[in-house]
Amino acid sequence: MTAMCRALSVSRAGFYRWQEQDRRSEQDCRLRDEIERIALAWPSYGSRRIQAQLRDRRWRVSREQVQQIMREDGWLCLRQPKAWLATTDSKHNLPVFPNLAASVELNGLDQLWVADITYIRLRKDFVFLAAILDAFSRRVIGWALDRSLETKLCLAALEQALRRRKVTSRLIHHSDRGAQYCSRVYVEALARHKIRGSMGRKGNPYDNARMESFWKTL
Repeated sequence: MTAMCRALSVSRAGFYRWQEQDRRSEQDCRLRDEIERIALAWPSYGSRRIQAQLRDRRWRVSREQVQQIMREDGWLCLRQPKAWLATTDSKHNLPVFPNLAASVELNGLDQLWVADITYIRLRKDFVFLAAILDAFSRRVIGWALDRSLETKLCLAALEQALRRRKVTSRLIHHSDRGAQYCSRVYVEALARHKIRGSMGRKGNPYDNARMESFWKTL
């Protein structure tokens, strides 16, 4: 060690300080990664709750240190304005379909497609996800992402489903009573492909329970 320090023209103390700094840098990176994982899993958590999570994961770190890292890495910008973000506007005078899905006995593909919209939280914004699920296989057959909740979002998901699957005369498309699904352009798209429309009761999520159950897996 002495010969190496002499060859590099550094003192032993200086070498040990450099070694310690390198170890601290590696430890700091791992801590930041851990804070990022927690912040992404629980976007509403502040420094106090994140410190508690770190403590449960056997990290010894002060709240002030957590706050500093969150501030530097932008995690303090996260806010949760609502427990939920409304994606369904059923306050309209558009025609609605009766609930045909309630009486369907599934025994094969492409008998019942269920559709819905949810949102995905980003660091400082939201995007909306429209999806169509084949009720028999529980497989997503059409989906689309957009920053807008306009009908074109749902149409894009429907068009993808139509490209992937063969429409039969018995096919039912079930959704809530959202304005997107009741719109003239969406209803006409279903009619062109001879798909029967179906909608749940107003304000009753259980009528589209298959989609609600699917969203919980995301």
